[in-house]
Amino acid sequence: MAKTRPGRKDVDSYTIKGTNKIVRVEDCVLMRPLDTTKPPYVARVEKIDEDNRGNVNVRVRWYYRPEESIGGRRQFHGAKELFLSDHYDVQSAHTIEGKCIVHSFKNYTKLENVAAEDYYCRFEYKAATGAFIPDRVAVYCKCEMPYNPDDLMVQCEGCKDWYHPVCMGMTIEEAKKLEHFLCSECSSSDDLKRPQVTFSASPGADGKVEPKRRKRGP
Repeated sequence: MAKTRPGRKDVDSYTIKGTNKIVRVEDCVLMRPLDTTKPPYVARVEKIDEDNRGNVNVRVRWYYRPEESIGGRRQFHGAKELFLSDHYDVQSAHTIEGKCIVHSFKNYTKLENVAAEDYYCRFEYKAATGAFIPDRVAVYCKCEMPYNPDDLMVQCEGCKDWYHPVCMGMTIEEAKKLEHFLCSECSSSDDLKRPQVTFSASPGADGKVEPKRRKRGP
């Protein structure tokens, strides 16, 4: 943990100006950017301290949005996806606009309703090099893309893999009406017995689906 500078003392919490919201160490916060046309920055509070005049600073670890990373936003990145970076900074607590929640990827996919303050993170990000941890993730469908929780996917009852409706020649509306689904490879197999179950809406949503062993970088 960073040392407190001379003339400053550690404090347990900070109340966001104009609100009754209390920020503590390890909370995730929204921070006001210089360019007010841009969305707020997201950070995790690592330390809170103040000087003898009551001026409060926060040491933060930044989350990056995909478009802020070296590789940019890609097809499988969700709208609420963030990367936990190794970029630390000290900011005035007055720049904190509000609090948010950065869920694990698994917990995010279990949310029944996603609120404005809900985000998720599945990668750590090295800001200087653009490297990700982990550098491989499970991929799905014929397009072999990682799972984007914003996209509907259907599960094949034969191979148990997940597919985007558009990759299987279906519309989203048609996919939602399906009671059973077999991918093109499984439907052409003569000895396949179709189990009498309906498909789940997305991979990992109920925590029971094992991802395919194929891996791909972020």
